[in-house]
Amino acid sequence: MKTYERLAEALTPDGTLLELYRHDREYIIRADGAELMSTRRHNSEERLAELVCEPLSDQSRPTVLIGGLGFGFTLRAALRLLPADARVIVAEIMAAVVDWNTRPEYPLAGTALRDPRVELRHQDVAEVLHSHAGMFDAIMLDVDNGADALSTAGNAQLYRDEGIRMTVAALRPFGRLAYWSADKDRRFEATLRRAGLSVDAARVQAHATTGRWHTIYVTRRARVSTSDAPA
Repeated sequence: MKTYERLAEALTPDGTLLELYRHDREYIIRADGAELMSTRRHNSEERLAELVCEPLSDQSRPTVLIGGLGFGFTLRAALRLLPADARVIVAEIMAAVVDWNTRPEYPLAGTALRDPRVELRHQDVAEVLHSHAGMFDAIMLDVDNGADALSTAGNAQLYRDEGIRMTVAALRPFGRLAYWSADKDRRFEATLRRAGLSVDAARVQAHATTGRWHTIYVTRRARVSTSDAPA
């Protein structure tokens, strides 16, 4: 039986213990003992990028933001779809997660992060959003397990009214905003609609055809009809 090899650990800003493990050539990050992400189950992280970036594949110079590096599956999927002149900002608050992904001995997101379209920020995604009003054609947020934060309590602010308004303000007109969530969350969906967003909830399995079901919320600002537009 193959054992779990504990490779590294780090504390989040609020004291949650993150641990990096390797098991049979797969990598896992646990938060206080609970599995947070795995290289074995990443279909929903890739689908997050596909739902948002496919419409941008033929757009000139799109700028997108990915909140949360994880193991880089959302980033890699976005790079496959986005044009050569795209700009992709990745915000990751945990220096350890950046370090684990860029170590040459771990086959994680190092290659994707070296893509010339990518700009990696060791920064809270909320800070990036606050300082980049009206900049992004798409924003993908996978900073935790969803509205119920697992690794960092401060992440929950992004899923509340004020955090959603700040995120929407960072979009260009008709830009897309998507959230990865471990579970379907009707209260969070209602919060998105209260912010004036149209919402599509896609249910996606962790593997392509098996595993736990996750939810991806893809939102856009509701279009203003011509009758409602100012004269």
